[in-house]
Amino acid sequence: MKLSKVVEEIKPSGIRKFFDIVSEMKDAISLGVGEPDFDTPWHIRDEGIFALEKGKTFYTSNAGLKDLRSEISNYLMRSQKVHYDPMSEILVTVGGSEAIDIGLRAVINAGDEVIIPQPSYVSYEPCALLAGAKPVIIDLKAENEFRLTPQELKNAITDKTKVLILPYPNNPTGAIMEQADLEAIAKIIIEKDILVMSDEIYAELTYKGKHVSITSIEGMKERTILINGFSKAYAMTGWRLGYACAPAEIIKQMTKIHQFAIMCAPTTSQYGAIEALKNGDDDIAEMRQAYNQRRRFLLSRFKEMRLECFEPYGAFYVFPCIKEFGMTSEEFATKFLHEEKVAVVPGTAFGASGEGFLRISYAYSMENLKIAIDRLEKFIKRLKISIK
Repeated sequence: MKLSKVVEEIKPSGIRKFFDIVSEMKDAISLGVGEPDFDTPWHIRDEGIFALEKGKTFYTSNAGLKDLRSEISNYLMRSQKVHYDPMSEILVTVGGSEAIDIGLRAVINAGDEVIIPQPSYVSYEPCALLAGAKPVIIDLKAENEFRLTPQELKNAITDKTKVLILPYPNNPTGAIMEQADLEAIAKIIIEKDILVMSDEIYAELTYKGKHVSITSIEGMKERTILINGFSKAYAMTGWRLGYACAPAEIIKQMTKIHQFAIMCAPTTSQYGAIEALKNGDDDIAEMRQAYNQRRRFLLSRFKEMRLECFEPYGAFYVFPCIKEFGMTSEEFATKFLHEEKVAVVPGTAFGASGEGFLRISYAYSMENLKIAIDRLEKFIKRLKISIK
């Protein structure tokens, strides 16, 4: 059968493999999927229900409801002091994932290079390949807390570089980039005249000060595609709603792709999202507090177990190092799953530089986290005895 070589060569997601196994395993605990364990807040669900009851089930405009785009604009102004025109610089998408895909397709020409710092979200590299780009990987380092350094960026830029993907707060490491970090790389981006795709889906889930968007730095809004959405901050994963903000000429081209491939994002979800942006700040604060409690619990237990792990300040993941056990991440995760019935994700699911690490999500109840980490402690003790 004549299939696309590009698609055939793309590897399936390494995250789903362990999720599929654990779903068939009795008494197993999964710490592998990045999905909030909270229900979508009631006032948001109520708005979605009300929209259905009132028959608001028709297509919206391709770019999304005007009221929603206005609320997105308001949100970015109050959170980042950055203004986006709701009518020309904002596009509502089917999750952040669609925004990543069409954002790259809108700006890439065949042979352009896309710089992707890894470990990072599994979709960036496949989306770059599908857009016809050449992915250029930067292997982030634990000693830098998995932040992108100016020198690493300089070393990766060539005359073919078109886009830098900036994945912070980071999945899987939980790393963040602070104001000084962003300012240092912004100088290089402006000097080299490249675009940035800043994936800020975890912007509201930070535990060291307030998230800073690179769009708030002078000279960066006009060269950045900002990606965000509602899945993580508002526990709205199944609503499948995200958005992109960018200069009008980029949004125009993204909307064209969206128009032909999607038509519009789900109407009911858009009405729920308006309510989320208007009245959801307290919900975010409550969930963020719970996540922070879980984060601190895991770091404390790792310290007791003498399991090396840098302190992550964003998202809801920890990325402990398991190099001391002389196993690959895949081997460790597989053995741990079968012996202790706990699913975690090998670091290599997020790029080769994730080797020697595991992604553990704390978007799960404290009860399940305690059970899972007790099992991890037993597993590690056995490994240490076998190594001796």
